[in-house]
Amino acid sequence: MRHRNTMMHSRLLILFLTTAEHLNITAAAKALNLTQPALTRSIKQLEVILGVTLFDRLPSGVALTRQGEILARRVKLMELEYHHALAEISALEKGMVGTLSIGAGPVWITTILPSVIAAFHAQYPKIKVNLNSGVIDTLVPALMNGDIELVCSTLDFPSQAEIVKEPLIKILHAVVARSSHPLLQSPTVTAEDLAHYPWLVLANDHVGTSRIGSYFVANGVEPPTIAVETTSIGLFKILGEGDFLAHFPEQMLPDAEKYGLQKVSHAGTFWEAEAGIAYRRTTNPVRALDSFIAILRAKLSG
Repeated sequence: MRHRNTMMHSRLLILFLTTAEHLNITAAAKALNLTQPALTRSIKQLEVILGVTLFDRLPSGVALTRQGEILARRVKLMELEYHHALAEISALEKGMVGTLSIGAGPVWITTILPSVIAAFHAQYPKIKVNLNSGVIDTLVPALMNGDIELVCSTLDFPSQAEIVKEPLIKILHAVVARSSHPLLQSPTVTAEDLAHYPWLVLANDHVGTSRIGSYFVANGVEPPTIAVETTSIGLFKILGEGDFLAHFPEQMLPDAEKYGLQKVSHAGTFWEAEAGIAYRRTTNPVRALDSFIAILRAKLSG
């Protein structure tokens, strides 16, 4: 890659990012109200400035090269920082306004964040909160890409230099089943007993699914069959219709009981994890994000 002192035009970066989002020159050109040749020339100009190839041309469109992926991620963060700057400027003129995007696991959405969001809204009524449900495998990439500004989940993922992880609580997972499940009639339940039944897991929750395997391997038992992947609400409802098993944080047990589900007492600890918040390290703190985190810390410390 050639290093140059050439100032890159913001327009080229906007054209590049739109193309990266569509992965199709024709579709991107249409979205930008440009001709396809004009967009192609602009992408080529940016590639010449950087001295690298940003897209691989394919019969069905284009694909980002490794260099293109890095640029796309950084440009998206630049765009996000630009919007943050506009929000802060507007805040100086009109008071706190804008949008705060948060990604959270099911236990946070159902038991922890509702009162935090209500308190935040009461203090900053002009800020819209976008709350997105997810698991580690979806939330961390969204944070890295700039799609969300705060992750509330277990912190069981590799540390990265640009991400701050702040532990706030411990989460103990429990095995859950419908109230008429045969295991709830047994005085003692072993790992081998748990392995006899089909399990339900959250969609894309590879970390949570791997913890199921870890528990059984640690107890010398072959891991059970994963029968269904679904959303958190779907998990509640499907569990009530068959002799399935699943694992939830114990903080979610009151919600599970509303669906006729109960905790299955068994030998050993299933999964204990450190949980808290994660956010990007920055030299320009976002006031809305800092305020939300302060309210969240206060709730959990109280």
